[in-house]
Amino acid sequence: MEGEINNLVMVWITVVASLCYCHTIGKIITPGTTRLIAILPVILIFLVLPLNLRTIFLGGPISFFVAWLANFKLLLFAYGKGPLSSNPLPLPLSRFIPLASFPIKIQDNPINKQKKSLTNYAIKALILSTIIPIQQNKSSIHPNVFLFLYSIYMYIALEIILATVAASVRAALCVELEPQFEEPYLSTSLQDFWGRRWNLMASAILRPTVYVPVRTITSRWIGRKWAPVPAVIAAFLVSGIMHELIFYNIGRLKPTWEVTWFFVLHGICLAAEVSVKKAVNEKWRLPPLVSGFLAVALVMATGLWLFLPALMRLEADVMAYREMIAFIDFIKSVSNIELRMDKVIIVFSALRSS
Repeated sequence: MEGEINNLVMVWITVVASLCYCHTIGKIITPGTTRLIAILPVILIFLVLPLNLRTIFLGGPISFFVAWLANFKLLLFAYGKGPLSSNPLPLPLSRFIPLASFPIKIQDNPINKQKKSLTNYAIKALILSTIIPIQQNKSSIHPNVFLFLYSIYMYIALEIILATVAASVRAALCVELEPQFEEPYLSTSLQDFWGRRWNLMASAILRPTVYVPVRTITSRWIGRKWAPVPAVIAAFLVSGIMHELIFYNIGRLKPTWEVTWFFVLHGICLAAEVSVKKAVNEKWRLPPLVSGFLAVALVMATGLWLFLPALMRLEADVMAYREMIAFIDFIKSVSNIELRMDKVIIVFSALRSS
């Protein structure tokens, strides 16, 4: 535990130093290929930096924050686009670093946004706490039931981790941030699930880096009406590859590409949904309750088929359980040390007063 914390500190020192360099590059080199070449070493460093971490609760998020999101933001920054670019004046370093290194997006109209209640997160945290007894009784639970339960735990854990990071950054920057999740189980379609509810920071960065360029290029051949179809599939393909990278950083196992196929399949399904909507000019739709049920059912079924088995191959459940127990033991040991120190202080004070 202590060694992993030391590695985490080293990783963040490297990230901050690298982003300071990129911020300076942004001041002296105009957007374009030359700026890209200048920050390319940082992008390569960020790709391998998560390999210094071995735990799922540290290595997984750092892979997502740094190897994926930060790198894609830097690619946009190289050409004067994205959240790290600002005209006419560059972003201050105090805002550049958190925007680059964390999965956050500043709200444009914070007054019109409704925050999630603490009760919402408390209920989800309570549900997540059941992972320990479930893991302890894994052998007596049907494998498919266990995968279903773990998919719920994975969603809740991811939302809580991202919400915690966002809350810390919100307090530090004194700004309102976009939510990362919008209750995906309430989705009314695949387009609603992936575009407006699930892991919104990922879709927000995939849109300008993959979707828009592919749509612009393909519109020359197939027209603007149908150009979103290959653009959607390309975005999901890239998402799948980046998930493979995260999985490799967690388990150090050779990719089997099931995760990539999961996202490609959903890219094809979403492209088909968009195409049907365009073909009927959105005049006919299934009732939201029906289309939402079908969308969530498709996500769950394909997740149990392709996504979660790949995660279980890494023994992610065992790693998460072991790390949670280690964290609890660590908190207990720190509490015991503090209790002993309090007793020492009380005894010392009593001796001095006597």
